[in-house]
Amino acid sequence: MKCPKCAFENKETAIKCTTCGIELPTVSLWKPTWRWHLTALAAIYGFLIVLFFVLNIVLKPYLRQIPKDITPWLKDTVKIEKVG
Repeated sequence: MKCPKCAFENKETAIKCTTCGIELPTVSLWKPTWRWHLTALAAIYGFLIVLFFVLNIVLKPYLRQIPKDITPWLKDTVKIEKVG
């Protein structure tokens, strides 16, 4: 790696320049692409959806039921009155 200040050729693993002593810029080994981000987000969302349904099945017996007298609009049968 070439030093930006004195142009001395250092080793690729060097952190500081051997001649002038300034810190050398680091090169990232890996940079994520948009496909990697898309795959990671899809995996996270997929995991959360599966977790939601599994927890819904596992915790179903422990869920509290709402009494029918408190919520009359949630009745199973709906009466339709005929006008005329």
